[in-house]
Amino acid sequence: MRIAMIGTGYVGLVSGACFSDFGHEVVCVDKDARKIELLHQGVMPIYEPGLDALVASNVKAGRLSFTTNLAEGVKDADAVFIAVGTPSRRGDGHADLSYVFAAAREIAENLTRPSVIVTKSTVPVGTGDEVERILREVAPGMDAQVVSNPEFLREGAAIEDFKRPDRVVVGTDDEGAREVMRAIYRPLSLNQNAPVVFVGRRTSELIKYAANAFLAVKITFINEIADLCEQVGADVQEVARGIGMDNRIGSKFLHAGPGYGGSCFPKDTLALLKTAGDNETPLRIVEATVQVNDARKRAMGRKVIKAMGGDVRGKTVGLLGLTFKPNTDDMRDAPSLAIVSALEDAGATVKAYDPEGFEQARPLLPNVEFSENAYEAADGADALVIVTEWDAFRALDLGRIKSLLKAPLLVDLRNIYPPADAERAGLKLVGIGKPKRA
Repeated sequence: MRIAMIGTGYVGLVSGACFSDFGHEVVCVDKDARKIELLHQGVMPIYEPGLDALVASNVKAGRLSFTTNLAEGVKDADAVFIAVGTPSRRGDGHADLSYVFAAAREIAENLTRPSVIVTKSTVPVGTGDEVERILREVAPGMDAQVVSNPEFLREGAAIEDFKRPDRVVVGTDDEGAREVMRAIYRPLSLNQNAPVVFVGRRTSELIKYAANAFLAVKITFINEIADLCEQVGADVQEVARGIGMDNRIGSKFLHAGPGYGGSCFPKDTLALLKTAGDNETPLRIVEATVQVNDARKRAMGRKVIKAMGGDVRGKTVGLLGLTFKPNTDDMRDAPSLAIVSALEDAGATVKAYDPEGFEQARPLLPNVEFSENAYEAADGADALVIVTEWDAFRALDLGRIKSLLKAPLLVDLRNIYPPADAERAGLKLVGIGKPKRA
């Protein structure tokens, strides 16, 4: 199959590379000439483990190419995927669909044959209807079917998720479009029996938002339970294990921490609430989730300040991890942003280390001193705070950390270290959802 992928952001580039690895001929299109030039040089615009090698091998095989020319990209394509950004719109939190609609219009202007137009971007319910209207208006004689095919990729594990998914959701009522999508995803059956779930287009669009909202609720729930654990003397990790062993609940997304961030959960929950409001169907649980999560990030800054005695003016705080999660350079809505802001507002100086997030973090955190490694971040600090659970932070020499710190305080916002390990190293450990120790 010949596939055009419009957009070389996180979703478009990973999807395009994986489709080409299945054996399809893929052309990735982007208006950003600099990004396309870097891709031609083998330089990835995002950090995703294994992506550079996957792109390189398929470019070498002649199955994957990049261009700024959309007309060239969609020429003779069996399917055209729209994978452009849908950021939160200022003012109401609704998804900004201007890029999607602009792409749809340009695709319609350049189609050379009947094709399936697939919305891969995360879009609110009803977006496919408007994309179809644009196609009919711009190219009335062209038989193009509009399909919804949301992505469910986890940053840091996107290639594995794409090639071995829990499910593939396809929204269309057209049998011809179904056959094209079956052919595109047929290689998955060689890896496992990943179900391709065919539903209506609007149902498909809502599945994506409902899935992300539910996971956001689950994260926020265990974070609130963690706060209760601290007050009643319980251990949130043991609570999470105890409830997660129930198959009806499951253990995933039950890890207490400083709140969710990233490119999906924050904007998707807001967009879902806007859709619900427009349809006079309030989603109170999701509303509470958004409010609690926003408040939690700033509260983590106050937690650090409290652990440091309540006054951090003139003190230095070392931070480990800036990105919203490990194995990505994504800083969008990262908890570290609110934590740093709270510490700096209280008069503290912040020094930080992140394995991959420097380039993205520097313009967002202009007053932070960036360190070369975890030990440099700890050197001379009055406290060391673990914000993101990178593998590089899981086996630190705690004795060395103790010797470098001005005060022996480790605030572990990801519960990486057992209290006994910290105590043996002479560190005072403050975790999340842990009973107070004498």
